[in-house]
Amino acid sequence: MRFMMMVMPEGHGLAAPHVAPSPAKIMEYNKSLQKAGVLLALDGLFPPSTGARVSYADGKATVIDGPFAGTKEVIGGYWIIQVRSREEAIEWVKRAPMSNNQVIEVRQIHEMPDFPEEVQRAAEGFGHRNVVA
Repeated sequence: MRFMMMVMPEGHGLAAPHVAPSPAKIMEYNKSLQKAGVLLALDGLFPPSTGARVSYADGKATVIDGPFAGTKEVIGGYWIIQVRSREEAIEWVKRAPMSNNQVIEVRQIHEMPDFPEEVQRAAEGFGHRNVVA
């Protein structure tokens, strides 16, 4: 089972583009995930002040540049891990070296067999297990 662990640091929504957490403890944690053989991917994200949102209405796309007013929680980075259960994923999250007022949300990633048969058929031939039409 794959899970995404999303870091939601307080104040990241309005942070300047160069703001990043101290790497020492996070790198130690990353190495422990890697050593255990559960780490599939990880990345930090630039704050929303550098991003854009695209919304859709009546077949038209509208682009809004960040920062985004009224945003309470944003994702500052993520890990993707592969473990045997939700409980194991939560145990890994509990070990993360987070500061006060930081939150990690953990959610299972859909695997192809989780989708209805017609979706699985539509996605055949993409060559990547996570691409869904």
